[in-house]
Amino acid sequence: MELSPEVASYLRSHRVARLATATPNGVPHVVPIVYAFDGQSLFFALDAKPKRVPVGRLRRVRNILANPRVAVLVDDYSEDWGQLSFVLVHGAAEVLGERPERDRAHELLRQKYPQYQAMPLEGAPVVRITPTTVVAWPGPSKLRRA
Repeated sequence: MELSPEVASYLRSHRVARLATATPNGVPHVVPIVYAFDGQSLFFALDAKPKRVPVGRLRRVRNILANPRVAVLVDDYSEDWGQLSFVLVHGAAEVLGERPERDRAHELLRQKYPQYQAMPLEGAPVVRITPTTVVAWPGPSKLRRA
């Protein structure tokens, strides 16, 4: 899917997003994520940050494996509501455990987030989200960059 330069820039410049997944029965689950965008797909790592369960048992992972349709919301909030903006990406998610795409995603994440420089990512699975539809508000030409 081809994104406008404004939407692509918005996705590249923002630091955090919200990932929405759903169980096969449609029960929603939303978590914040840090991500990288390569111009075509979004990537986030199932990394070594503290978690209550092993990576493979995370609800977001179980949901993606059972139902790969996801949504990612990247937004700006302001008390001046004339400055509100968001990009909503609907897409298909896939857990990447194999190289070389996983390693390329790790490198993109390390370039964007200094915290990943010191965190071991080798072998950490990555989720790739391939957009199927994208909605931008107030419209691509009026999006603000973070």
